Amino acid sequence: MDRSDPQDVSGPSSQSFNFPSPTMQNQIHELAKTLPPPRKQNTACDACRARKVKCNQIPGQDKHCLSKNYPCTHFIQQATTEKKRNAAAAKRPRTLSTSSSSGSAEHMAPSAVAGGSQSHQTAGTQFPQQSPSPRLHPITPDTQTRDLLTYIFSPPGESSLVNAHTNGSANIRLTGPTSSAYTEWGPLAHHLQEEKYRTEFALDLVEVFFQIVHTRLPLLNPSQFRTRLHYSLSTGYQNGGASPSSPAGSAAPQQRTRNSSSPNGGQSAHHQPQKPLHPALVATVIAWGAKFSEHLLLIADRHRNNGQSAFAKVLINRARDLAEDMKVHRIPNGDHVVIALLIEPLQSQSMDDNTGFHGFWLGSAIRLLLDLQINHKSVMANIEEPEARGTMIFAWWMACLADAYRSAYYRRKPMLDDDDYDIDFYTVGPVPPAIIESHAPQPSPREQLEVCQSLGYYRAAHALARIARQMSRQLWRPATESDGVPLEVLTNFMTLLNEWREEHLQHVGVPPNLEARDFVSAVTLCASDATYHVMWIILYNALDDFGIREINDVTRTGSPETLLPQHAQIEDKKRKMLNEALHCATRIAGLAGVLARNNYLRLDCAVMHVSCIQAGMFLARLARPEVMNCITGLEQYAYAYEECADSAAEIRQVYQQALAGKYDHNHMASVIPRPGTGDPDLTSDSDNAMNVDQPMFSF
Repeated sequence: MDRSDPQDVSGPSSQSFNFPSPTMQNQIHELAKTLPPPRKQNTACDACRARKVKCNQIPGQDKHCLSKNYPCTHFIQQATTEKKRNAAAAKRPRTLSTSSSSGSAEHMAPSAVAGGSQSHQTAGTQFPQQSPSPRLHPITPDTQTRDLLTYIFSPPGESSLVNAHTNGSANIRLTGPTSSAYTEWGPLAHHLQEEKYRTEFALDLVEVFFQIVHTRLPLLNPSQFRTRLHYSLSTGYQNGGASPSSPAGSAAPQQRTRNSSSPNGGQSAHHQPQKPLHPALVATVIAWGAKFSEHLLLIADRHRNNGQSAFAKVLINRARDLAEDMKVHRIPNGDHVVIALLIEPLQSQSMDDNTGFHGFWLGSAIRLLLDLQINHKSVMANIEEPEARGTMIFAWWMACLADAYRSAYYRRKPMLDDDDYDIDFYTVGPVPPAIIESHAPQPSPREQLEVCQSLGYYRAAHALARIARQMSRQLWRPATESDGVPLEVLTNFMTLLNEWREEHLQHVGVPPNLEARDFVSAVTLCASDATYHVMWIILYNALDDFGIREINDVTRTGSPETLLPQHAQIEDKKRKMLNEALHCATRIAGLAGVLARNNYLRLDCAVMHVSCIQAGMFLARLARPEVMNCITGLEQYAYAYEECADSAAEIRQVYQQALAGKYDHNHMASVIPRPGTGDPDLTSDSDNAMNVDQPMFSF
């Protein structure tokens, strides 16, 4: 039957089945090769089945049942087969859904072969949808960027109106949203119905991403991304792409024909074709921009929703859903690694938020990098393109550091270990000044970080990550939780942290007298400084929760801990841990206060929020007034991360309880000073920890 004949479409058989394309048939054939052999069916007769002997049904050979004069019947097998047949019939749908069939075809073959005939189109282009709920966003890598924006900026609840069209390419069409559909996003959101407004709004959010987020997470090439985005937006209609108001399928075949007939993909010889941007990458960048943008639409949205942007939350969810639908977390390639690393800090950072999928995308990025063998020096050296090699190297070390720090922050075992990679830390090397000057007057954020290599920035970060990894493997295990931290382990970690401070902090931390700094330099120095100091607080909390093993062993026997020969040494270690933790907490509070005064924490992509939470909770339990800096910083973080407001409220509550005399200390209670006792060592050490309450930056 020829599908191009419209008369054949009305036939009942054509509406019930979607025949797979040749490409899909080949894929099914290849998949069948990997399937295990079918299980041999048990066809023994009733007598042989009862006696548990082999029932030989080969003609000309004797059967056990007949040789013993038993009847050779198969009633049990017939009853079992009939039962399975009835159960399968009950589960089988009465009619096959064309939407589900077309969805499978789109996943197996996301795009049709260039220049292919229309006989290989998916059934969704010819047959009406039978399912009441078609795929929410049937988007493939061939989807036009303008059509992608139509889906991303569709009203709340309008995603069910998305349909797929022509040649396996997902062109999004909305069936006439009304202005009232955008009411949830504020009074200006109805302008998103206009295509020109959507395009300008998207470009504005992309610029916000590169101005704010890219300075902290430089995983993309800004000029290359902008060029490819503008190219896809400007050529979407010129190459036959249908506008959102045009009839479905009216221009896509023309685009396919033009692309297939031209050696340059439908472009003239004067224009080099650009590689299309991954739809999930575009959606993620736009969602990041909405998180920090001061666009009038988003301001009105936040004003309507008590300071939080409902529109930004929808964009984050749609970007994440789109990445999942396009199997970003399963298919290893460079774009998917970048998308996964950008989504992880984009979503909620609360471990208690079930919608946050905390750690999932970071773990996915690490698995993708391992599948690509980026952890091998030989593989990395064979990547010929400098841009791709630099991106993968930076992505690897970003994932490596994030995995180590996350394991310490959230009491998880790290995915990576020291022997999981053999490449030197950040092997790109310094950027020649001539290359930097030829590209831009100012070096890019990644180039700035590469130049920082001479100051030992990456060497210091890697050394601290290894310490955090060791802490996680020693502290976050059942034996430590039940028995306590061995004194030898505690002494080792204190020594490692002190050695790191002596070797690296002066190079990567905040100096006592810091001259005027820009946003990137100030936040980078404060973040690296806080990342080190929070390790002492994490170690202190572990001691307070688990105790020291030697003391726990004595107290379990009912004997007083003072009988332990090492009791004086252990108490001295505990007192030093308290002093170090208080010193680090007050320093982090000072850094948070400085950044908050400059409104920098509103623009931070979840780099220092864990340090603020850990330091704030520690200071609150000690009833220290420096906790207000952490609370203010977290309240400023809540502009982009709503869950930080809950953390600030919790810390404030603990602080009020501590002021009222309600203490919350466990194994470290013996070294906690009571109000009015005036421990001289503790007071002098904490007061001179760091004078950061005064303005340190002149912006």
